[in-house]
Amino acid sequence: MAAIRAAGLRPIAPVVARWTRPDPALQVRTMGLTFPTPFGMAAGFDKNAVAVRGLEALGFGHVEVGTVTAIPQPGNPKPRLFRLIDDRALINRMGFNNNGARAAAKRLARLRKRGAIIGANIGKSRVVAVDDATADYVTSATMLAPLADYLAVNVSSPNTPGLRGLQAVETLRPLLEAVRAAAGKTPLLVKIAPDLSDDEVAGITSLAVEVGLDGLIATNTTISRAGLVTDDEKIETIGAGGLSGAPVKERSLEVLRIVRSTVPDADFCVISAGGVSTSDDVRERLEAGATLVQGYTEFIYRGPAWAHQINRGL
Repeated sequence: MAAIRAAGLRPIAPVVARWTRPDPALQVRTMGLTFPTPFGMAAGFDKNAVAVRGLEALGFGHVEVGTVTAIPQPGNPKPRLFRLIDDRALINRMGFNNNGARAAAKRLARLRKRGAIIGANIGKSRVVAVDDATADYVTSATMLAPLADYLAVNVSSPNTPGLRGLQAVETLRPLLEAVRAAAGKTPLLVKIAPDLSDDEVAGITSLAVEVGLDGLIATNTTISRAGLVTDDEKIETIGAGGLSGAPVKERSLEVLRIVRSTVPDADFCVISAGGVSTSDDVRERLEAGATLVQGYTEFIYRGPAWAHQINRGL
């Protein structure tokens, strides 16, 4: 992370960017914003908005920071992040470790002066009861919406107790309506899990349109362990957490197609994430109806040239 942050500092950033800058032909216009490339960094990597400039210099077209909670929190006990090398995957149970919305707002205020496209992913504070989640999300939205290019409501992490229950339409509607009001003119999206049924995916997508959201992010990590080649004993030793990377690829693509078939309107932004490794994977998502594509896990395996490789392939 220190090296990535350094890549975003002057005079290093302009030198790096000369090599990694996306071709202008890759620009995407959505949500009233112009993205230099459809490929960006998913939430979870830069939880506290400290590496945005470095990630931008490495070729990512946008960075979604967070997940940010209204109340600062340390997250779950370590160890909480594990590599499944044979599966090209990660398991994490980080638990929304972050410095809180107020600290994130201060960093975003400084970052806005230099123009990178930044999304802010917001989640529920662990100490807040599920019944009080709406007010907690509204607190974060109120602080971050004026400073972020878009907001993403995270109700799909498996690592905060009770959070995924908020994906039920009857619970999600008042939450999204309240955050929509707090966000004002800032584009708002909701991020969903790959473990939902097809009908649930379609239901949340329709709800997002009804509430007036600008888009949807599909998908978060999965709690499934199906099809892994890593030894079962190792998986059991690691324990709970969200699985990301190659094993999520097929389901993430399926969910994307369900979302886009439910809302074919190209003005509704669909960000596809989960199991993206190559430029061919990104192209496949775009052809399936994604507006933008995000990655994270493969960055851990491929290293700093990954975004540039994706953009060059596109």
